[in-house]
Amino acid sequence: MSNEERSYPNKQVIVMRKDLNMRKGKMVAQGSHASMAAVLSRGDEIGGAICIPLDSDIGPWLQGRFAKVCVSVSSEAELQAVFEKGRASGLPCAIIKDSGFTEFHGVPTLTAAAIGPGPVEQVDAITGHLPLL
Repeated sequence: MSNEERSYPNKQVIVMRKDLNMRKGKMVAQGSHASMAAVLSRGDEIGGAICIPLDSDIGPWLQGRFAKVCVSVSSEAELQAVFEKGRASGLPCAIIKDSGFTEFHGVPTLTAAAIGPGPVEQVDAITGHLPLL
């Protein structure tokens, strides 16, 4: 077991498209949307509240350290492929499509994805080859 796995048994990886040349603030917002959406993807509405199960993916992350790593891809196709691998693995995942109102000339654009939270080894099997942002 690596030091990372001992310190952070579960983590989330946020995947950003570098080819879009987003402003820093826009990039941070899109990554934040992806992070939240992945966690909320496991939620259920019960009596007007969103309940997030503390399952083996999300529980250790929410109750421990919120380990996140930001990586990059160079195209929409790469972003979609990483997202599909994450979804197929059963991990919490989300992909974000920006409305295009402030950037991208009014064209809705896929900007970011989040894989996990989940066990470090499982998340790394999907995202470990991607360069840090």
